[in-house]
Amino acid sequence: MTEQDPAAKPGAILIVDGDILSRHAIADFLRRCGHGVVEAVNTDEAFIALGDASLAVDVILCDIAAIGTRSGFELASWVRRNRPELEVRLAGSLAGIADNAAAICESGPHLARPYEPDAVVDYVTQLRAKRDHDSAVARQSS
Repeated sequence: MTEQDPAAKPGAILIVDGDILSRHAIADFLRRCGHGVVEAVNTDEAFIALGDASLAVDVILCDIAAIGTRSGFELASWVRRNRPELEVRLAGSLAGIADNAAAICESGPHLARPYEPDAVVDYVTQLRAKRDHDSAVARQSS
């Protein structure tokens, strides 16, 4: 991985983006907002991070056009099948989303690059709130 935040702790955000400027800009912003961040240049590094027991990632932001052995869509599909507790969101051009929407049709809105930092923070906060709410409801019904 290109950079792992030493403060990355449970609840870290994994950013998968080969564009160093985009990746570093959003990672820096998220760190300044108090989030743990792990950066990956490609999907291969993302899978390494996901396999690292010392990292507890709960949100993945991935460029649709991510390079690596697998595409961003394949990473998202794998996560949904194998790690459904993780929130995964793909970011990319509107045209790319439209062309490949069927691959992740059950997913909600996507982020667009270049990332709008405030929108990403709001989005991650909403994802985590929804997850926490869903977990609380599930515990109550058990």
